[in-house]
Amino acid sequence: MISVHDAGRESAVGDLATFRRELHRCLSARADALFELADAVLCADGPVRSLPALSLVAEHRRGHGALYDALGAGRIDVQRLRTVVASTPIPRAADGRIVLAVDVTCWLRPEAHTVPERILCHTYGRGKDQHIGVPGWPYSFVVALEAGRSSWTAPLDAIRLVPGTDLAAATAGQVRDVLGRLIAAGHWRPGDLEIWVVMDAGYDGARLAWLLRDLPVRILARMRSDRVLRRAPRPWTPGPKCGRPPRHGSEFIFGDPTSWETPDVTTVTETRLYGTATARAWYRLHPRLTRRAAWADCPELPILEGTVMRLDVQRLPSGATAKPVWLWWSAGADPAGDPDAAMVNRLWQAFLRRFDIEHTFRLLKQTLGWTVPKLRDPHAADRWTWLIIAAHTQLRLARPLAADLRHPWERPAPPDRLTPARVRRGFRHLRPTTACPASAPKPTRPGPGRPPGRPNRHPTRRHDVHIVISSDTTSQKTRKKKSTNPRPRRTG
Repeated sequence: MISVHDAGRESAVGDLATFRRELHRCLSARADALFELADAVLCADGPVRSLPALSLVAEHRRGHGALYDALGAGRIDVQRLRTVVASTPIPRAADGRIVLAVDVTCWLRPEAHTVPERILCHTYGRGKDQHIGVPGWPYSFVVALEAGRSSWTAPLDAIRLVPGTDLAAATAGQVRDVLGRLIAAGHWRPGDLEIWVVMDAGYDGARLAWLLRDLPVRILARMRSDRVLRRAPRPWTPGPKCGRPPRHGSEFIFGDPTSWETPDVTTVTETRLYGTATARAWYRLHPRLTRRAAWADCPELPILEGTVMRLDVQRLPSGATAKPVWLWWSAGADPAGDPDAAMVNRLWQAFLRRFDIEHTFRLLKQTLGWTVPKLRDPHAADRWTWLIIAAHTQLRLARPLAADLRHPWERPAPPDRLTPARVRRGFRHLRPTTACPASAPKPTRPGPGRPPGRPNRHPTRRHDVHIVISSDTTSQKTRKKKSTNPRPRRTG
């Protein structure tokens, strides 16, 4: 018999063992209990439905009291853990570049009146086609996307948005920190392709491009269909009655096809899921900024030029009505860098890959139990969030090692196409082959607790939900019903 050395498998085992050892070093208090809690999440049978039920998993050798004590009194060196996560292998796009996706997901706590720092979170689908604000903790995630159809992403960072946070400024700082760690880990070097950051319509792509203009990144953001952008002004001839040079040219109204003129690039692609996909692009368009909100203190308003793309597809896989998608791509200083036909196709396909982050959110919430604990302290929620991110990172590192333990009614899948849930089924068999630095628990006995018959004389403080209230008295009046044909937004 000939023994074949599997270098790829040995490397994957080494990466997983190294990450587990570094994870244990990042746990500065209640380290063993926190580490075994993460293992219990990975080795539990089925989705995590209850936090104390994790203490019954064989890999968790401590009681439920130690579990709650670890979340309440444990400590995690989050900055060091961020560096460890960024040092792991990062998925890349088909051309070898790094593509990051940014999005906000909420840990809803609608009836937790004793929980501080709750914000009204935007939710959809909790009523019949209704957008409802539900109190909770919003978390901003940054993940790395991979090429092709996949439910795998690489969560690199997560921060909780406290009341009063400026989303654009917080996102810019978060992306800046992530890029700094990726560069320090050697994932990006001078001369490599620029990093793409993809986001949905809830972000101000032009402002983020301005805040990150000193970094090797490009912003690809979805825009609302009621926006109005401006073209570059026409050549100006000075004269005694000509006034000052114009800063903005003619309007480009998303809802008015007569203002579009001839697109600079038009591509037609045949796809399996969406039928015929038609993309049109217009170069050098910019929003008209005004001195308000984030630009109130700006001494000179910048001209933030970019490429606007409109994507039309023939059908949707769900059968719903296919609506056009408007995308904004941050342009560089050199007009020669405007996207050509091949780049336009890669851009709208990269935006479709952004929806892979929704698979990650569903896995975190429905399988790993991210939003299951009813925690009161937001700092404990942050610790639990990073434990879940560490657990997902271990699943990603164990991806080439796991076997397909499918159910009888599931179709077989090749090893490179296993979903995170299938990899989790076999993690219990991989755990003994990797590092397990947690020590055995010491024998102890439960505390006496509060004596029977003595009431709790320290009631928990109740907190209100943070609601932004405008100082303008007119905003407190009854709002009129939204028009079916709203006015286009002409300022950015």
